[in-house]
Amino acid sequence: MSRGFVKEGDQEEVPLVPPRAFLPAGVVNYVTPAGMEQLLQEREELLRERDSIRADGQETDARVTRNFLNAKLELLENRIKIAKVMEPKKMGEIAFGSTVTMRMGGNELQIQITGVDEAVASKGKVPFTSPMAKALFGHHPNDIFDIQLPAGMKTVKILSVE
Repeated sequence: MSRGFVKEGDQEEVPLVPPRAFLPAGVVNYVTPAGMEQLLQEREELLRERDSIRADGQETDARVTRNFLNAKLELLENRIKIAKVMEPKKMGEIAFGSTVTMRMGGNELQIQITGVDEAVASKGKVPFTSPMAKALFGHHPNDIFDIQLPAGMKTVKILSVE
């Protein structure tokens, strides 16, 4: 049937779903065990939310909301499907899952290198794909080296690796 014969009110908007955290093409989706738990918990919350939708006379709104949640679930399911859980290594070398305490530019800070979906900069969790994580990989406690940041070159001293 031609779209010209469809009533204007019958047309639904395609839900605009924000993309998940950026994962470069061809890069394995590494996640920590806690990160996988977060992904699975997010899926349960989305399923609960979708299943609780009631039309109550607003069938179009309910259908649009359900479509939006289904689109979010599809993105999440794809991310879970390609996730590879990596147990943090128990050695002194900085690797995926490490929590690193360092001194940089006179400040002491602590970060954990995580998967892209669990990274939250304000909580000190940086994705393994970030320039900071890449610069830290392979270093050990007491290593001193320079990192090029947008604000310029910074000297880093690794204080501990957990």
